Amino acid sequence: MKKALQDQGFDNLDRAILDELQTNGRVSVADLARKIHLSQPAVHNRIKRLERRGVIRGYVALVDREQVGYDVMCFVQLSIQQEHINTIREAVGQMPQVLECYRMTGESDMLLKVVVGNHRQLNEFIEHTLCVLPGIQRVETAVVLSEMKATTQISLD
Repeated sequence: MKKALQDQGFDNLDRAILDELQTNGRVSVADLARKIHLSQPAVHNRIKRLERRGVIRGYVALVDREQVGYDVMCFVQLSIQQEHINTIREAVGQMPQVLECYRMTGESDMLLKVVVGNHRQLNEFIEHTLCVLPGIQRVETAVVLSEMKATTQISLD
């Protein structure tokens, strides 16, 4: 196990629990207990402790965006006048098209991961939602042609 995990108070059983839950968030406590050779109450208590500490932030279904009509995914880089960063952050947080938003170093100030149904919707989103925000200086968009790797799992080895 990585030293950083040990420094944070995690042992090999915590790592095993986290690994399994990242692979299958719906695994039962009984199945997990059998798999890591620990009692059900001990596994339950460890999971609850990991949840309380904020290590486990939630459980979600991973939805295939294309199956629900979001055929276009892109990354949008924004350059923003510094006095408008907080306003833009709040506005972007309310946009359902934006799946992820990151404050960045380098030429751009923010990087957005955006999904829309088609290219017309992407154009409307950029022109009528993003570009009308105060302080937007530059918008650069890169449309994803194919997804070669996408995971939510964090390696704990």
